[in-house]
Amino acid sequence: MRALESKTRLVSPNFITEIIEEDLRSGRCQKVVTRFPPEPNGYAHLGHAIASFIDFGIAHDYGGECRLRMDDTNPETERAEYAEALIADMRWLGWDWGDRVRYASDYFEELYQMAEKLILKGLAYVDSVSPEEMARLRGTVDTPGTPSPYRDRSVEENLDLFRRMRAGEFGNGEHVLRAKIDLASPNMKLRDPVLYRIVHAEHYRTGRKWCIYPSYDFAQATTDALDGVTHSLCSLEFVDNRAIYDWLMDHLWGEPPLDKTPRPRQYEFGRRSLEYTVVSKRKLRKLVEGGYVQGWDDPRLPTLAGVRRRGVRPEAIRRFAAQVGISRTNRTVDIALLEAAIRDDLNTVAPRVMAVLRPLRVVLTNLDHPKTVALPYWPPDVVRESPDGLVPLPDGRRVPPSEATRQVTLAPVLYIEQDDFSLNPPKGFKRLTPGGTVRLKRAGVIRCESYETDESGQVVGLRCTYLGEEAEAAGVIHWVSDQDAVPAEFRLYDRLFTVPHPEAEAKEEDEEAPDEGDFLRFLNPKSLEVVHGYVEKSILNDPPETRYQFERNGYFWQDPVDSRPDALVFNRIVPLKDTWGRSLTAPTERAEKPQKIPPAPTARRLSLEQEARFQGYRALGIPEAEALVLAQEERLARFLEAAAQKAPAASLASLVVNELGPAIRSGEARITPDGLAELALLLASGEISTRIAKDVLAEAQRTGQDPLAIIRQKGLRQLSDPRLLEALVEEVLSAHPEKVAAYRAGKTGLMGFFVGQVMAKTQGQANPQTVQELLRKRLA
Repeated sequence: MRALESKTRLVSPNFITEIIEEDLRSGRCQKVVTRFPPEPNGYAHLGHAIASFIDFGIAHDYGGECRLRMDDTNPETERAEYAEALIADMRWLGWDWGDRVRYASDYFEELYQMAEKLILKGLAYVDSVSPEEMARLRGTVDTPGTPSPYRDRSVEENLDLFRRMRAGEFGNGEHVLRAKIDLASPNMKLRDPVLYRIVHAEHYRTGRKWCIYPSYDFAQATTDALDGVTHSLCSLEFVDNRAIYDWLMDHLWGEPPLDKTPRPRQYEFGRRSLEYTVVSKRKLRKLVEGGYVQGWDDPRLPTLAGVRRRGVRPEAIRRFAAQVGISRTNRTVDIALLEAAIRDDLNTVAPRVMAVLRPLRVVLTNLDHPKTVALPYWPPDVVRESPDGLVPLPDGRRVPPSEATRQVTLAPVLYIEQDDFSLNPPKGFKRLTPGGTVRLKRAGVIRCESYETDESGQVVGLRCTYLGEEAEAAGVIHWVSDQDAVPAEFRLYDRLFTVPHPEAEAKEEDEEAPDEGDFLRFLNPKSLEVVHGYVEKSILNDPPETRYQFERNGYFWQDPVDSRPDALVFNRIVPLKDTWGRSLTAPTERAEKPQKIPPAPTARRLSLEQEARFQGYRALGIPEAEALVLAQEERLARFLEAAAQKAPAASLASLVVNELGPAIRSGEARITPDGLAELALLLASGEISTRIAKDVLAEAQRTGQDPLAIIRQKGLRQLSDPRLLEALVEEVLSAHPEKVAAYRAGKTGLMGFFVGQVMAKTQGQANPQTVQELLRKRLA
């Protein structure tokens, strides 16, 4: 079964959808059930939005269900306020989770009974050592753990102590319940993880009913099973925790109360972080509580409350999440991709009107009477793209383009932007100058005859002659007449930080003793600029939630908290184009359609030295996107150049930028340049596949092992010899005669099934191109 054809697919095909499709084909599950399990200890941010898009989107694509479940197992940090805000944010994004929100706390009794079951099986014990002693006894990555003196307590003693823990006889930290797994495991997570701990605190839902609470690992696996989840999707940081998840299911699933639900399985995807901001709840709290921003809904924050107040629509967030996609590695996303998604969403829903943000008064000395001008709400490109030939009015009605207009007044006194007049114009300036002309948007040409200045020499007024529609002028500017001018405050929001990676920059500047608050030094002092000007009065009749494009100024809407009919306040949602950098191609004011937006970062302004480095990298055959990043990021460039002593730079660039970039930036790379070079040579020679290379890099970064050592230990070299693969191909075809017949009858889409079966038999080591060639020959 593939993604439902009757619905528009949300999530692009990826390694997780391949797993799901195979599970549906094989009958391992009949219906896809996912879950989105935020912890209610803070406000949702863009990272949550991307994760929820994956969970809800995949369920949507396969006709399944996604559970919204609060992971509320830590009463000391969780609050009803956060849970309600998370629910509101998910509803705003447009997700459907059925008839109810679920909570881990709904299942506390069932979870407790399952913990007792593990004790009765001899698979869990109450430990009474201190947290410090427990950490010491766990050992290190190089030495096995040492059993706690309490590890061999009898089942009866463990059961008695656990029940007394529940009854509240002990204080915080006196005892914990631990799983009895393997103290010598190379996976540190399996060295007897904590399942329950004592926490005497008020829970926002259950009050004081409980004083013991399940750990994340215990609660996630068991509540997934209770909720009927089939595919438990989480970020890559939990890859080692999967072993605990599977261990718990091995020993609990199939018995009451988990005997009537499918066995859930965990799969990890790479986490996405965003440039020019932070998403750590701790750092967000520092920004809010330190007064650096004005609350959790400050439009500069990446919280969904913040982006919603800024004016971003949920459609733009979903568009952005779809473009970001899913992969096996952590990635940092260029904020320009988010801004482009917002522009592209607003382009066809935000009517064009005029507002002057920094007004300069203009008197038309020869215009005796006001004249009325009809201005269209929509430019020709939006009209052309309309599927039904109609365009929306601000009130939502769709009308022919000829009716989508509003009346404005050209009066003897009007306002233009201060920047649209210059006493000493730079070369190429096409707006107004002393004695020069400019065209007012759809209202004719004016010529500046004189200007007035204040005591400081600042221009405060112009006297101009109106030359009419037929006169010529090189430039066009927007304007608002004093008869139509409505005073307004305009809040010009910009990026919160001055550098793309504020946390990594803080670590790099003070590697020996980085301070938790060092990232604050990179706050952008111009992240909010407040100006006062005028907007045309036509907007007074529109719904307050209308988004506009203020021509030449950006996309705006009324602040939902502070704006009032008698004191309008507009938030800038996004500028018309990226003012932080330049593209190597000619810029356009309108964002490209989503399928045309490349996944690579938009280039920022390059210095002469960076431009030379960029051209040098391109000459080595490095793709443009990677070359741009390397030209600007010294740490990544040094790593690449060291590795290039042993392998071609072109074969290394993508691995350095896309796979190891975050670790290199933060100084946490556990792979040496030589180790990467050796891996790249194997990849270039065809001895390993790209998938194997990425998996090996992820494991090497996690464990600190040499990549080649991992390949040797696991026998991961790619199988490309047809003689070795022919027998496996024959075995797969013999096992599925009905599918062979269906393929030969015309269902050629089964090729993917056959390739997947061979890949599974070789644990992903077969060369898929070779396998496909052999299958085509055999099936012909």
